[in-house]
Amino acid sequence: MQHDKVLILDFGSQYTQLIARRVRELNIYSEIHPFNKILTNIDDYKAVILSGSPFSVRGDEALHPDLTNIRGKKPLLGVCYGAQYLAHFSGGNVAPSNTREYGRAKLSYVKEGETFLEGISEGSQVWMSHSDTIKELPTNGELLASTHDVQNAAYKINGETTFAIQFHPEVYHSTDGKQLLENFLINIAEVNPDWTPDSFVEETVEALKAKIGNDKVVLGLSGGVDSTVAAVLLNKAIGKNLYCVFVNNGLLRKNEFENVLNQYEGMGLNVKGVDASARFLEALAGESDPEKKRKAIGRAFIEVFDDEAHLIEDVKWLAQGTIYPDVIESVSATGGPSATIKSHHNVGGLPDFMKLKVVEPLKALFKDEVRRVGASLGIDAELLGRHPFPGPGLAIRILGDITAEKVRILQEVDHIFISGLKEWDLYDKVWQAGAMLLPVNSVGVMGDERTYEKCVALRAVESTDGMTADWVNLPYEFLQKTSNDIINKVKGVNRVVYDISSKPPATIEWE
Repeated sequence: MQHDKVLILDFGSQYTQLIARRVRELNIYSEIHPFNKILTNIDDYKAVILSGSPFSVRGDEALHPDLTNIRGKKPLLGVCYGAQYLAHFSGGNVAPSNTREYGRAKLSYVKEGETFLEGISEGSQVWMSHSDTIKELPTNGELLASTHDVQNAAYKINGETTFAIQFHPEVYHSTDGKQLLENFLINIAEVNPDWTPDSFVEETVEALKAKIGNDKVVLGLSGGVDSTVAAVLLNKAIGKNLYCVFVNNGLLRKNEFENVLNQYEGMGLNVKGVDASARFLEALAGESDPEKKRKAIGRAFIEVFDDEAHLIEDVKWLAQGTIYPDVIESVSATGGPSATIKSHHNVGGLPDFMKLKVVEPLKALFKDEVRRVGASLGIDAELLGRHPFPGPGLAIRILGDITAEKVRILQEVDHIFISGLKEWDLYDKVWQAGAMLLPVNSVGVMGDERTYEKCVALRAVESTDGMTADWVNLPYEFLQKTSNDIINKVKGVNRVVYDISSKPPATIEWE
């Protein structure tokens, strides 16, 4: 099947993948490529979007794309850095802001009768994230929208189908961001919105058949949404040639190893359970550095899969449930200049000794897209509704070194917290929740005795994709009961706190 495509040029913004996600919400297929590797087959794309960037167009390190084959030839939208680039290098002027413009703002002026802003009115909330501002519009530029602090918040260049916005429509906090993208892509660029979960399944299954052929594939299942959807897709493509392995790394939630194995019964998947908990705990012994813990877990996973792969005759492929947020937080997905936030155990190359090729059927999808694809595949809604759980497991929720006793404590705490969310009908209102074991002891009193025990932090966030997240305002009564249950039932804990940090600036996990 052929789809109209949108090209997103990545200037290194952590929000670039959110642009792709918003575009896909419109059932439009989009691809992300580095700003400095503009494709020669530009005719294959109906429209182009320039992303934001951590760089300044005024700096020595300003990123300079060659837009010769795009400007005036393709509908073009510049976002933040993209808007500043179009202004600064086309006769306008970009200068430092008196104050850094970051966060929510309201549109104070919207040009009437403009298709680009159809359905968007004064007072609409937008999200700003920049330290420079556009002082003068480029040649032939026409003002379309302003905020109280940013006069040139949106403009177009007359004589070509080029639009630019200083704010971020892709971010959740821009309330009419999706409408603006729809106006640009569908109403102006006339992109056909025909990329759906059903079409993704059909095309991915055919691509997997062509890529893998009759080869055998080993896949590591986690019990979560991503690996499950990847497994069902692969099973649909290659059937009995898929060998699934579920590894107990000793860092799972309470009773999860047994529960997950039971979960896959009846799904038609060939699943083998491997208890390697001792191996992982040994690999983590004495290690406190978050990145080194992640690397140790990654190495152990590779070793376990290598062992299991040797038990499968002629296996050629290792499948992984990698998705877009995993990739962008580890390294730019397309070789662009995005900053590394943290590494992920299932992202990156395999060691030379492991002679397996990697297949990642979901690496272009966000979490919400994976769930929609899973629903299209007929996967149980309860499984698809499970909260995300980090690949390294509780290791990155235990700050400091890992011991079996710390794992036990956190498993018990987490079980009380998650069970409580379900009992109070709060679980489905939260995108992700978990508990963190802090590397501090605090003084407490239990009965008439002094205690000096661990502190745990509870975290619950609402999000759509994991790239941004807000903390959830859980009822005080729930937090009070959960705290009491944890302190009374989990030996070794005498203090419970609740994390009210949003992402950004904090990440969802503490490590």
